[in-house]
Amino acid sequence: MYTYDAFDRTLVAERVAEFRDQVVRRLSGELTEEEFKPLRLMNGVYLQLHAYMLRIAIPYGTLSSAQLRMLAHVARRYDRGYGHFTTRQNIQFHWIKLAELPDAMADLASAGMHGMQTSGNNVRNITTDQWAGVAPDEIEDPRVWAEVIRQHVTLHPEFSFMPRKFKIAVGAAAHDRAALRIHDLAFRLHRDRSGELGFEVMVGGGLGRTPYLAKTIKPFLRKRDVLSYVEAVLRTYNQFGRRDNIWKARIKILVHDLGPEAFAKEVEAEWLSIKDGPLALDPAVVADIASRFRYPEYERLDDNPPELAAARRADRRFDTWFANAVFNHKKPGYAIVTLSLKSEGATPGDATASQMEAIAELADRYSFGEIRVGHEQNLAMPHVAQRDLPAVWRALDGIGVATPNVSLISDIISCPGLDYCSLANARSIPLAQEIGRRFRNLDLQRDLGRLHINISGCINACGHHHVGHIGILGVEKNGEEFYQITLGGKADENATLGTLIGPSVPYAQVADVVEDIAAAYLELRARPDELFIDTLQRTGIEPFKERVYATR
Repeated sequence: MYTYDAFDRTLVAERVAEFRDQVVRRLSGELTEEEFKPLRLMNGVYLQLHAYMLRIAIPYGTLSSAQLRMLAHVARRYDRGYGHFTTRQNIQFHWIKLAELPDAMADLASAGMHGMQTSGNNVRNITTDQWAGVAPDEIEDPRVWAEVIRQHVTLHPEFSFMPRKFKIAVGAAAHDRAALRIHDLAFRLHRDRSGELGFEVMVGGGLGRTPYLAKTIKPFLRKRDVLSYVEAVLRTYNQFGRRDNIWKARIKILVHDLGPEAFAKEVEAEWLSIKDGPLALDPAVVADIASRFRYPEYERLDDNPPELAAARRADRRFDTWFANAVFNHKKPGYAIVTLSLKSEGATPGDATASQMEAIAELADRYSFGEIRVGHEQNLAMPHVAQRDLPAVWRALDGIGVATPNVSLISDIISCPGLDYCSLANARSIPLAQEIGRRFRNLDLQRDLGRLHINISGCINACGHHHVGHIGILGVEKNGEEFYQITLGGKADENATLGTLIGPSVPYAQVADVVEDIAAAYLELRARPDELFIDTLQRTGIEPFKERVYATR
């Protein structure tokens, strides 16, 4: 966990006081909604379909148990008893009254949380791997670099009113769990031929109406140059980015229109003019930030203790959960545990106040008071002793977050859709729930293996449908809900965008289409362990397309 200092706490408290005054003026009529809009967006407040929505940043997806308890308090006191974890490692509250927003923000500020830069045309929440700091395949903890960048860009005057929103991610593992290629700007830690650690820099990713994967514009950037390079990219975007057309304002359009090489040349010229100035990172500054991360005092434990093996043999349900939701940790005798927020009938990413409080208690008891949020809309306990896994499983099962479906077909990523969002064309949540019901049989899910479904209720792609193995996009046709289906997307180190398989289908047929695709996969796979995405790459989409449209 990163420990915030007095400056951070003062900044957040002053922002709450400022926003409280703005709300008073809005409620009195001194400010119109149009005048209030840019002020509320600076604090993560949207006006959605039914009410105001408050989005809270969870920097690089790391939460303390105290912060999770505060989120539970806000959910119960100011909302309707739950919160929604998003694909951007944020949490959203959809029903807070405007008059109570300042009080909710003040409560959150007391736990070091805020909504600054979770909306608006600025740099959004910096994200990374939800296993950062504990993943066996990472080079070093990328959260330190995410924090370095966060401190630089928060309320940066030059980057507070950019052509469009801007999203940054940092990764340091062999397997990309941070979806780097779909970000506006991404940094991947790796070693050059001499063994020096530095960053591959990727620019111009993003989904939405015109999806692109980020292009590498600098294969190796020294650590000392991270901030100067961030500054150079953002300045170049500010200079050349479109401000006359919202649909062409994202940096992905600029990179595409100029071409990656020309864009890189502009960035390089800007960077060379500033790289040796004040933004060149002093190792002591980085060390100071790194020192503010508190790591657990792990015990010296053996891997695979006898009591764990005995528990797996004794209880099939525990063994099934263990095989699905427990992952290797860099420290012997410890494990990473993923908590599924995708139980049957649940809204993907939702957690009740009671669940959050219980998870906070379990984190204190078994995970050194730390919880993580992943872009798949699940939570994780990153520091669980293997000997404690049976007890942890029983507790998680008791609160409904131990469904052993992580990365299976019912572990669906979904935006709130038309149930909440004024931008949506179609529903997402009921569709995710129906697909979950169709595949409730766990043996079938396990037989299908790793298979990601992503659902977006509109072209803005908050559900990341372009990078789902099966992507589902809601569109509107003559006042009715239809859905486009794409196949073959991935958001990992081999990221690809899905391919549209054919005409859109009505709401009532979407779950049937998913069943057809799953059935086709079972028939087409070359062997039982060939993953869906590998079968699709081998056969192409035509056999799936034929199956889907044969009777439609």
